[in-house]
Amino acid sequence: MRAAVPLAELTTLRVGGPAIVADCASTEALVATVRALDAAGIPVLLIAGGSNLLISDAGFPGVAVRIANDGVELGDDFLIAEAGANWDAVVAKSVAAGRGGLECLSGIPGSAGATPVQNVGAYGVEVASLLRRVRLLDRASGEIRWAEPAELGFGYRTSVLKHSDAAVVLAVEFALRADGSSAPLGYRELAVALGAQEGESRPAELVRAEVLRLRASKGMVLDAADHDTWSAGSFFTNPIVPDNRVESVRAAIAAHLGADVTVPTWPVAGGVKFSAGWLIERAGFAKGFPGTGAPARLSTKHTLALTNRGAATAEQLAELAREVRQGVAERFEIHLEPEPVTVGVAL
Repeated sequence: MRAAVPLAELTTLRVGGPAIVADCASTEALVATVRALDAAGIPVLLIAGGSNLLISDAGFPGVAVRIANDGVELGDDFLIAEAGANWDAVVAKSVAAGRGGLECLSGIPGSAGATPVQNVGAYGVEVASLLRRVRLLDRASGEIRWAEPAELGFGYRTSVLKHSDAAVVLAVEFALRADGSSAPLGYRELAVALGAQEGESRPAELVRAEVLRLRASKGMVLDAADHDTWSAGSFFTNPIVPDNRVESVRAAIAAHLGADVTVPTWPVAGGVKFSAGWLIERAGFAKGFPGTGAPARLSTKHTLALTNRGAATAEQLAELAREVRQGVAERFEIHLEPEPVTVGVAL
């Protein structure tokens, strides 16, 4: 174990105070370490890619277990990735091998093991639609088993694994398309860029290239030299407003922006999904808010990303998140939910 490691070194937001770190390069080491720490009653913080964490400046009063098992097994129509495998490298390997299915999830930072936890999604594809099973360590019983998707309670950017310490993801198995075609295109911007209709497929390698281009244009592909990528990706999820509140929300938007404004929405079960980025910008928080010189700012490319401009603290990022969320709530009667997991930070 390594003592007094700044957790900022292990997160894409590059904030977080010190902790003891246990590096686990194999599944066996990961299981043994978590079991031993649990038996001793020592608090555990699981970290792999660190792309969905906002950790307190005070650090973590326990042991941060770094998940670094990274094996990948590729079959004709499936892929099994160990939890610590770099996610984009997993996608790249599947596409290079002539397999389709994962290409719309290209460029997403983090690890394979995190993808089912928050039901990662982008460009019309969610992990839940591709998942075959997840290998879990039950921390209460010590049992290791494969869990089926139906057990995981998937929802929009969530699952029963999120905000729970009950289990540790050890590996994930995905279904692939053996013919190398992409998943059906379900996101208009991407389909138009590829000269396709929604619902059509294209070669996975072409889709991956276009997804990476689109993500990079929004500062959503990690680049150490670009502070717009020192983020946790989209900080807020797109809010789902229940049917019985949709009209009041639309009235609040009209009161501030005018009755003729076009509001981007999508129908979902039980309600309507609104664009968080659109709401943030229309609430007065432009790209780059609050301006040059601020250590924590909205991305200059995408209002959904809160970024560290090089010297931000976790508290400064939390203050910015609270200001944005309060502004949207006051103007549009919508409460934005943060996507990252917070550790010792109140939002």
